[in-house]
Amino acid sequence: MTETSVAARFVATHSVLTLDARHPFVAKSLVDAQEMHRTVMSGFRGWVEDGSPDARSQMGVLSTWSVDLKAAALVLVVQSRVAGDWSAIPRDAFVRGPRVITVDRTVRVGEALAFRAVLNPSRSVPGAGPPGARGRSRRIAHTTPKHARDWFARRLQPEGEPRVAPDGVSRIGADTDPESLSVRMLPAVTSASAKKGLRIARVEIRGALTVTDPGPLIEAMGSGIGHARAYGCGLLLIR
Repeated sequence: MTETSVAARFVATHSVLTLDARHPFVAKSLVDAQEMHRTVMSGFRGWVEDGSPDARSQMGVLSTWSVDLKAAALVLVVQSRVAGDWSAIPRDAFVRGPRVITVDRTVRVGEALAFRAVLNPSRSVPGAGPPGARGRSRRIAHTTPKHARDWFARRLQPEGEPRVAPDGVSRIGADTDPESLSVRMLPAVTSASAKKGLRIARVEIRGALTVTDPGPLIEAMGSGIGHARAYGCGLLLIR
């Protein structure tokens, strides 16, 4: 069992982009998950070699977004290890200029944190066929609040428990009562331009966490939780 740290420090950059949802550039990103991914990654050209398969993870890029249909505004939050440059986005697509914030936060055992995360809760299903000759496994999304809550609860880390659960799931260094969580299923995001099409189920989870092991919590904040991290899922925002 790994020794629990008492405190850990998290440093990252948050870019907050408030965009006009009616602008053609923004509207395209809203209706196509691959376009939204390109919009996010457009802020980080030149940091790694073009075509690098793990460019997003090298730069620690995670994002989340929400849209206010009444105000026709898209708010996009992008977290990264390096500063973003948003000059590739048309100037008239912004409702207001980008706000770039340096996050420098130390979390400690026992600290209470409010959090929000948009996640892609899913499970792996073995491929068809007999053992030893099965096809590739595939991921199946959880599409109900109960299953999404259970998926997140498996990643909680009660005090004194190891960082990796017996079933191999990495825990997040914090705990809470799963029943206290607010769980809201969000519309899936899709892309017809992606290979074989793309459809990502999403859930928003909000609540309060108590820090039990700062190391894994900082890892979860920096690397994200779950799958579809390239498509606006996995970013754990705390305050």
